[in-house]
Amino acid sequence: MILLLQFLVAHFLGDFVFQPAKWVRSKEEKKIKSKFLYAHIFVHFLALVLVFQGDFQYWRSMLIVLVSHYFIDLSKLYLKGKIEEKLLFLLDQMAHLSVIVLLSFSIQPFLNFENFRLDSKDWLLLAAILAVSAVSSVIIRVLMSSWRMEDRSSEGASRESLPNAGMYIGILERLFAFTFIVMGEWQAIGFLIAAKSVFRFSDLTRAKDRKLTEYILIGTLLSFMLAVVFGLLYLELKKVSLM
Repeated sequence: MILLLQFLVAHFLGDFVFQPAKWVRSKEEKKIKSKFLYAHIFVHFLALVLVFQGDFQYWRSMLIVLVSHYFIDLSKLYLKGKIEEKLLFLLDQMAHLSVIVLLSFSIQPFLNFENFRLDSKDWLLLAAILAVSAVSSVIIRVLMSSWRMEDRSSEGASRESLPNAGMYIGILERLFAFTFIVMGEWQAIGFLIAAKSVFRFSDLTRAKDRKLTEYILIGTLLSFMLAVVFGLLYLELKKVSLM
């Protein structure tokens, strides 16, 4: 496991900490001719030397990481514009991490697949997370369907809204609330509600729309109520599973 963590730290240093935006722009413009592409690979080499403290015991693996990183980055540069940017970033990082994980596992196996089984507590947690996130989103949408807000003259404001932002905000706030409940930090939920109220206050003040205010208030209370219900249900069922 320590070998995997060392390679990950080196990757994070080279790909995120020590890669200026200027280098990224140059690579995107000049691609294989960009000097910063090679500077980037050299930085990764220095990161590996730093993390492994000058120990070249795994020099073959280091070389594979560097060479694969070069070709993965090069592929990303030539695929830019042909694949959606967020998906391309995800594929790029998955490729880098796959190389690191496979190399590390081939040298120091860190998982015993024979004993890798989910028990009842794991399945309970997974079910609770799905209930708090995706299932709750559908429940709220169904319960509030008769009050669906129509686009009015505040069309400009609605167009400025991010697609599905409300749904993702709801999922995140319920996951936070669920986590706080499991940890027993109930006061943190009050802080979360207060923080959301502060961000929403200016929007509601500008809108001067009572129906919009009521709609947002009902949605927020439903969201937190479901998080509390599923959180308490999870804690009770967890006690049963431990008996």
